[in-house]
Formats: sequence, structure tokens, C-alpha cells
Amino acid sequence: MKLLLKNATVFFNGKFQKADVEVQDEKITKIEENIESVGFDVVYDLKNMYLLPGLVDVHTHLREPGFIYKETIKTGSMAGAKGGYTSICAMPNLNPVPDCMENLQLELDAIKKDAVINVYPYGSITKGEKGEELADFEKMKDYVCAFSDDGHGVQSEEMMLKAMEEAKKLNKMIVAHCEDNSLLNGGYIHDGEYAKIHGHKGICSESEWGPIKRDIELSRKTGCHYHVCHVSTKESVHAIRQAKKEGVNITCETGPHYLTLTDMDLQEDGRFKMNPPIRSKEDQEELIKGIKDGTIDLIITDHAPHSKEEKSKGLQGSAMGVVGLEVAFPVLYTNLVKKNIITLEDLINLMNTNARKVFGIGTEIKVGETADLTVYDLNEKYNIDSNTFVSMGRATPFDGNEVFGKCKLTICGGKEVYKDM
Repeated sequence: MKLLLKNATVFFNGKFQKADVEVQDEKITKIEENIESVGFDVVYDLKNMYLLPGLVDVHTHLREPGFIYKETIKTGSMAGAKGGYTSICAMPNLNPVPDCMENLQLELDAIKKDAVINVYPYGSITKGEKGEELADFEKMKDYVCAFSDDGHGVQSEEMMLKAMEEAKKLNKMIVAHCEDNSLLNGGYIHDGEYAKIHGHKGICSESEWGPIKRDIELSRKTGCHYHVCHVSTKESVHAIRQAKKEGVNITCETGPHYLTLTDMDLQEDGRFKMNPPIRSKEDQEELIKGIKDGTIDLIITDHAPHSKEEKSKGLQGSAMGVVGLEVAFPVLYTNLVKKNIITLEDLINLMNTNARKVFGIGTEIKVGETADLTVYDLNEKYNIDSNTFVSMGRATPFDGNEVFGKCKLTICGGKEVYKDM
């Protein structure tokens, strides 16, 4: 198919410029000021719209195999397409856990059959994510984006050292969910003001930053590229910033809910419950400082769908996890860019450019590159309505929020995978 995208404000060469973009088969074949619209199968006039490189999310939960009552490869990847994502990475807390090629193959087959965008699986760090024995890194290395026990912190320093040594040998990343189980004490929201006022059990910040500090030393020792999942505390940001200054091979990510909400925004509703929890105003301010000064490399969604029943038991009883693929960009654009906290260029770097640098995943808008593109109308204002989600998950703390920015078209590998035009 030969496709022409005309009159858009296009993000290429690191800035926004008015241009036309020609796509033929899978590739971007021309970027010029004015391309004649003759001989094309499809022509889109994107006046007043923004043409962005396809967004990348390196932290999603697609639930297949094992938990297809929550989400599937098909519904999760369709949700990604609706949000403007063309590449997502699928976490390994599945059944069976992808800890060997036999188990991983089930996920790879489902991706090949049903994914509408690029889906890259993780392999687990340990067998069954139990923290007791290393997964088969060697056999899985060519089929996974990295190794993670997401959903579970690796409790043993000795096991994490072994994992980093093996990952370094194979030139793969360790992507760590940092959580010290000995400090949880039955907590389920942030151990802060809201928990005290409403009598909830809190999760202390040290349960996150303690393991990060431990692992920084292991990364320093091994040289392994260590990537920290969903950073939520100010102490974590401080530790990572210092480690980067000292030359440790470390990168990290955070999510929209940590950047735009605090624990005092919580409601007695399961859609506000995730792990790590939404933290204090001081934590939020340090996270924002971290995305501005480059300490935090990526913004991810941690898209984690659950059934309606699992999310209907309030803050104490509900499963941990919220969905985000369909709302992340408009929430961030509305709360960070429109409020002049960061620029739109910064947001694209946090949601595309840096993922290419850190994970080698995603493409840019450039002649010869694969056409992974998304079109946003940044002036379109609407209220988030979880009932309209493509994802099987409905729990989001942003339900009902007024936002700007609607995805109008997503193209992956030169093919239209989502359209609202």
C-alpha cells in the first residue's frame, strides 16, 4: 500500500516541522514540504494534527498465556494501538512463566497469531519467578527483550548477583521490580497521610529504595545494564541520579500515575490501587525533577488489567494494577505539557526516543525507517470513559478526567492498525 500523510506537524530530527510523509509498503519513503497527492492508495490530510513516531511502552502486562480472563495479546495490543503505541514489551508474570523456551514459545505463538502491533516478551529472571533458581537465559536470550521477575522482587542478593553476571555475559538487561518483602507488613497503599487519616496499612518507601541501593552495588560490580521498573519514591530517584553520576550502567522508568497524582488524590476505590503505590507530594515532585534532568529515562504505563470483580473490593481488597495504554499520552500531555512542566519534545523523548536508546525498541520518523507512526489531535478535548476501552481492563485512576489529545490514527509496519478519522 502507498500512503500519503499530508500537512501534519511532524516530529523528526528531534523537533517539530510541517511536512508531508510518504509511506510505501512498510517503510517511510519520503519526507518533504509538499508531496503531490497523485498515485496513492490512501491520502490523509492531517492539518492541525501531529504526526509522531509510534509510542513505545517497555512495561505492560498482557496476561496471555494463563490469565486471559483479564486480557489477551489481541485486546492488549489493540489497546496499545488505540493509544498510539506501536511497540510494547510484555511482562513475564504469566502461567506458565516464560523461564525456558518451551514456556516462552506459547507466548511467542500467541504474539505471532494475534498481536496487531509489535510485542516483545520478557523472559523471567528466576524459574517460576520464585527467586530460587535462574531461568534459562542462554536459550531465551535471542527471543526476549530483557529479563525480569516483574511482580516479584528478587529477595536474595546472591541470586541477583548470579542473574547480573549471566545477563552481562549475554549482553542482556536485568529489569528489576524492586520490593523488599520483609518490609511490606501487609501494606497495600503508600504509608503516608491518606493511610493515616483513613486507617489503611501502608507500604513504606524503603521497600523500594532499599533493593535499588543493593542492586546498584551489584551493577557496579558486574557491569550489567540494570534497569529499574516503575520508580515511585524520592529516595529511589536520588540513588539512581547518584549512581548515574558515578558511571553505573543504570536506567529507569516511571508511570503517569506517579507523575500526576499523590496519595492525597486517592479514593476508596480499587482503581487507585497499584504496586508500587501512588506516593506523596514530595515523591511526585522529585519524580518530575527526575524526568526533567534525565535521571528518569522512560515513562511507561505498567498496564495491568484485572477483572471487574478483582478491582471491586476497595483499596484493601482489590488486586494491584491499573490499565494505561489508552490514556497515558493524553494524561501526560494534559498534566505535564499543557502546564509547561515539560515540552512536547520532552514527552516524545520519554515515550519513544529513549526507549530506542535504552532497549533498542521503536523507530523514528526518517526516510528508510519502518513506518511505525501515530497521529494525535492535541486540541481535541474529552473526558476519559473506561467503558469505551478496547482493553478488557477498566480500572484507571483517570476515569472521568478531562484531557486534551486524541489518537486519530496508528500505523504499524506501514499498516493501519487503529483509525478514528
